[in-house]
Amino acid sequence: MVNDQDTVQRLVTANLGLARTVAARYFRHDPARDEDLVQVAYVGLVKAARRYRHGYSGGFAAYAAPTIAGEVKRHLRDHGWMVRPPRSHQDLNRRIAHALPSLTQELQRMPSRDDLARELGESPAEVAAADACDGCLRPASLDATVIAGSPSSATTLGDLLPDERSGQGEAERRVMLWAALRTLPPRDRQIVYLRYFEDLSQQSIADRVGISQVHVSRILRRTLERLHLAIGA
Repeated sequence: MVNDQDTVQRLVTANLGLARTVAARYFRHDPARDEDLVQVAYVGLVKAARRYRHGYSGGFAAYAAPTIAGEVKRHLRDHGWMVRPPRSHQDLNRRIAHALPSLTQELQRMPSRDDLARELGESPAEVAAADACDGCLRPASLDATVIAGSPSSATTLGDLLPDERSGQGEAERRVMLWAALRTLPPRDRQIVYLRYFEDLSQQSIADRVGISQVHVSRILRRTLERLHLAIGA
Protein backbone atom coordinates (compact mmCIF):
# COMPACT_ATOMS: atom_id res chain seq x y z
CA MET A 1 0.00 0.00 0.00
CA VAL A 2 1.33 3.43 -0.99
CA ASN A 3 1.97 5.81 1.90
CA ASP A 4 -0.47 8.69 2.21
CA GLN A 5 0.61 12.23 1.43
CA ASP A 6 1.05 13.27 5.09
CA THR A 7 3.32 10.32 5.80
CA VAL A 8 5.39 11.02 2.67
CA GLN A 9 5.75 14.70 3.61
CA ARG A 10 6.76 13.82 7.16
CA LEU A 11 9.41 11.35 6.02
CA VAL A 12 10.78 13.74 3.40
CA THR A 13 10.95 16.73 5.76
CA ALA A 14 12.72 14.70 8.44
CA ASN A 15 15.33 13.33 6.03
CA LEU A 16 16.34 16.26 3.83
CA GLY A 17 19.76 16.19 5.48
CA LEU A 18 20.18 12.54 4.51
CA ALA A 19 19.50 13.39 0.87
CA ARG A 20 22.06 16.20 0.91
CA THR A 21 24.64 13.91 2.54
CA VAL A 22 24.17 11.25 -0.14
CA ALA A 23 24.37 13.85 -2.92
CA ALA A 24 27.57 15.27 -1.42
CA ARG A 25 29.37 12.00 -2.17
CA TYR A 26 29.21 12.96 -5.84
CA PHE A 27 30.06 16.68 -5.57
CA ARG A 28 32.75 18.05 -7.91
CA HIS A 29 33.10 21.53 -6.39
CA ASP A 30 30.93 23.01 -9.12
CA PRO A 31 28.14 24.96 -7.32
CA ALA A 32 25.57 24.80 -10.14
CA ARG A 33 26.16 21.12 -10.84
CA ASP A 34 26.26 20.19 -7.16
CA GLU A 35 22.96 21.95 -6.51
CA ASP A 36 21.43 19.94 -9.36
CA LEU A 37 22.58 16.76 -7.61
CA VAL A 38 20.91 17.86 -4.37
CA GLN A 39 17.62 18.37 -6.22
CA VAL A 40 17.97 14.93 -7.82
CA ALA A 41 18.63 13.46 -4.36
CA TYR A 42 15.41 15.07 -3.11
CA VAL A 43 13.55 13.32 -5.93
CA GLY A 44 15.06 10.03 -4.79
CA LEU A 45 14.03 10.82 -1.23
CA VAL A 46 10.42 11.37 -2.28
CA LYS A 47 10.40 8.08 -4.20
CA ALA A 48 11.78 6.28 -1.16
CA ALA A 49 9.16 7.86 1.12
CA ARG A 50 6.36 6.74 -1.19
CA ARG A 51 7.60 3.15 -1.35
CA TYR A 52 8.69 2.70 2.27
CA ARG A 53 6.84 0.19 4.38
CA HIS A 54 6.85 0.63 8.15
CA GLY A 55 8.50 -2.23 9.95
CA TYR A 56 11.52 -2.39 7.64
CA SER A 57 14.31 -3.74 9.86
CA GLY A 58 16.87 -1.05 9.12
CA GLY A 59 14.54 1.93 9.45
CA PHE A 60 13.72 4.55 6.85
CA ALA A 61 17.25 6.00 6.52
CA ALA A 62 18.74 2.59 5.70
CA TYR A 63 15.97 2.02 3.16
CA ALA A 64 16.14 5.47 1.58
CA ALA A 65 19.92 5.90 1.19
CA PRO A 66 20.34 3.33 -1.63
CA THR A 67 17.30 4.71 -3.43
CA ILE A 68 18.67 8.26 -3.26
CA ALA A 69 22.13 7.14 -4.37
CA GLY A 70 20.62 5.22 -7.28
CA GLU A 71 18.70 8.28 -8.41
CA VAL A 72 21.86 10.41 -8.33
CA LYS A 73 23.87 7.76 -10.19
CA ARG A 74 21.21 7.49 -12.90
CA HIS A 75 21.26 11.26 -13.30
CA LEU A 76 25.04 11.29 -13.68
CA ARG A 77 24.90 8.37 -16.09
CA ASP A 78 22.23 9.94 -18.29
CA HIS A 79 22.96 13.66 -18.01
CA GLY A 80 26.33 14.21 -16.38
CA TRP A 81 28.71 13.39 -19.23
CA MET A 82 29.71 16.05 -21.75
CA VAL A 83 31.24 13.23 -23.83
CA ARG A 84 29.82 9.81 -23.01
CA PRO A 85 32.54 7.16 -22.58
CA PRO A 86 31.73 3.42 -22.51
CA ARG A 87 29.75 2.27 -19.47
CA SER A 88 32.61 -0.01 -18.37
CA HIS A 89 34.97 2.98 -18.23
CA GLN A 90 32.41 5.03 -16.29
CA ASP A 91 32.04 2.25 -13.73
CA LEU A 92 35.80 1.76 -13.43
CA ASN A 93 36.26 5.51 -13.04
CA ARG A 94 33.97 5.43 -9.99
CA ARG A 95 35.83 2.42 -8.57
CA ILE A 96 39.13 4.28 -8.96
CA ALA A 97 37.73 7.31 -7.11
CA HIS A 98 36.52 5.03 -4.30
CA ALA A 99 39.81 3.10 -4.00
CA LEU A 100 42.19 6.05 -4.31
CA PRO A 101 42.00 7.45 -0.73
CA SER A 102 42.48 4.12 1.06
CA LEU A 103 45.22 2.99 -1.33
CA THR A 104 47.04 6.30 -0.92
CA GLN A 105 46.95 5.87 2.85
CA GLU A 106 48.13 2.28 2.61
CA LEU A 107 51.07 3.06 0.29
CA GLN A 108 51.89 6.43 1.90
CA ARG A 109 52.15 7.93 -1.58
CA MET A 110 49.99 8.62 -4.61
CA PRO A 111 49.18 5.26 -6.25
CA SER A 112 50.55 4.68 -9.72
CA ARG A 113 48.47 3.35 -12.57
CA ASP A 114 49.95 -0.10 -11.99
CA ASP A 115 49.06 0.10 -8.27
CA LEU A 116 45.44 0.85 -9.10
CA ALA A 117 45.35 -1.88 -11.73
CA ARG A 118 46.53 -4.49 -9.20
CA GLU A 119 44.13 -3.22 -6.54
CA LEU A 120 41.11 -3.31 -8.85
CA GLY A 121 42.04 -6.38 -10.87
CA GLU A 122 42.15 -4.45 -14.14
CA SER A 123 44.82 -3.85 -16.76
CA PRO A 124 46.85 -0.61 -16.65
CA ALA A 125 45.42 0.30 -20.07
CA GLU A 126 41.84 0.01 -18.78
CA VAL A 127 42.73 2.10 -15.72
CA ALA A 128 44.24 4.77 -17.97
CA ALA A 129 41.13 4.86 -20.18
CA ALA A 130 38.82 5.08 -17.17
CA ASP A 131 40.96 7.77 -15.55
CA ALA A 132 40.63 9.86 -18.71
CA CYS A 133 36.84 9.95 -18.19
CA ASP A 134 37.18 12.75 -15.62
CA GLY A 135 37.44 15.35 -18.35
CA CYS A 136 34.29 14.02 -19.98
CA LEU A 137 32.22 14.56 -16.86
CA ARG A 138 33.46 18.04 -16.01
CA PRO A 139 35.54 19.70 -18.73
CA ALA A 140 38.05 22.36 -17.74
CA SER A 141 36.85 25.95 -17.92
CA LEU A 142 38.54 28.24 -20.43
CA ASP A 143 38.77 30.75 -17.56
CA ALA A 144 40.83 28.33 -15.45
CA THR A 145 44.14 29.83 -14.35
CA VAL A 146 47.29 28.27 -15.78
CA ILE A 147 50.68 29.03 -14.23
CA ALA A 148 53.60 28.72 -16.61
CA GLY A 149 56.91 28.85 -14.79
CA SER A 150 56.05 31.27 -11.98
CA PRO A 151 52.93 32.80 -10.40
CA SER A 152 53.70 36.10 -12.14
CA SER A 153 53.25 34.40 -15.51
CA ALA A 154 49.75 33.10 -14.75
CA THR A 155 47.23 33.23 -17.59
CA THR A 156 43.98 31.48 -18.50
CA LEU A 157 43.53 28.29 -20.46
CA GLY A 158 41.56 30.18 -23.10
CA ASP A 159 44.48 32.58 -23.68
CA LEU A 160 46.69 29.63 -24.58
CA LEU A 161 44.41 28.41 -27.36
CA PRO A 162 45.61 29.43 -30.82
CA ASP A 163 43.57 31.81 -32.95
CA GLU A 164 43.90 33.03 -36.52
CA ARG A 165 46.48 35.62 -35.49
CA SER A 166 48.73 33.06 -33.84
CA GLY A 167 49.87 31.52 -37.13
CA GLN A 168 48.86 28.06 -35.94
CA GLY A 169 46.63 27.45 -38.95
CA GLU A 170 49.33 28.57 -41.37
CA ALA A 171 51.85 26.27 -39.71
CA GLU A 172 49.46 23.32 -39.97
CA ARG A 173 48.87 24.01 -43.66
CA ARG A 174 52.61 24.14 -44.31
CA VAL A 175 53.11 20.79 -42.60
CA MET A 176 50.30 19.22 -44.64
CA LEU A 177 51.68 20.68 -47.87
CA TRP A 178 55.19 19.46 -47.14
CA ALA A 179 53.92 15.95 -46.49
CA ALA A 180 51.95 16.00 -49.74
CA LEU A 181 54.94 17.30 -51.72
CA ARG A 182 57.04 14.39 -50.54
CA THR A 183 54.67 11.99 -52.29
CA LEU A 184 55.37 13.55 -55.71
CA PRO A 185 57.82 12.08 -58.22
CA PRO A 186 61.22 13.86 -58.04
CA ARG A 187 60.80 15.77 -61.32
CA ASP A 188 57.31 16.96 -60.49
CA ARG A 189 58.49 18.09 -57.05
CA GLN A 190 61.39 19.96 -58.66
CA ILE A 191 59.07 21.74 -61.07
CA VAL A 192 56.72 22.81 -58.26
CA TYR A 193 59.69 24.10 -56.29
CA LEU A 194 61.07 26.09 -59.20
CA ARG A 195 57.66 27.59 -60.01
CA TYR A 196 56.33 28.48 -56.57
CA PHE A 197 59.44 28.77 -54.41
CA GLU A 198 61.98 30.14 -56.92
CA ASP A 199 59.26 32.01 -58.84
CA LEU A 200 60.61 30.99 -62.25
CA SER A 201 58.46 31.23 -65.35
CA GLN A 202 57.25 28.09 -67.07
CA GLN A 203 59.62 28.69 -69.97
CA SER A 204 62.60 29.10 -67.63
CA ILE A 205 61.64 25.86 -65.90
CA ALA A 206 61.31 24.10 -69.27
CA ASP A 207 64.79 25.26 -70.26
CA ARG A 208 66.30 24.09 -66.96
CA VAL A 209 64.55 20.71 -66.85
CA GLY A 210 64.90 20.00 -70.56
CA ILE A 211 61.24 19.67 -71.55
CA SER A 212 58.75 21.87 -73.39
CA GLN A 213 56.85 24.74 -71.76
CA VAL A 214 53.57 22.97 -72.63
CA HIS A 215 54.78 19.87 -70.79
CA VAL A 216 55.68 22.00 -67.76
CA SER A 217 52.18 23.51 -67.80
CA ARG A 218 50.58 20.03 -67.87
CA ILE A 219 52.76 18.80 -65.01
CA LEU A 220 51.90 21.82 -62.87
CA ARG A 221 48.18 21.46 -63.51
CA ARG A 222 48.23 17.72 -62.77
CA THR A 223 50.39 18.20 -59.67
CA LEU A 224 48.23 20.97 -58.19
CA GLU A 225 45.15 18.78 -58.58
CA ARG A 226 46.99 15.97 -56.81
CA LEU A 227 48.06 18.27 -53.95
CA HIS A 228 44.54 19.60 -53.53
CA LEU A 229 43.24 16.05 -53.13
CA ALA A 230 46.06 15.14 -50.74
CA ILE A 231 45.43 18.01 -48.32
CA GLY A 232 41.64 18.13 -48.68
CA ALA A 233 41.55 21.62 -50.20
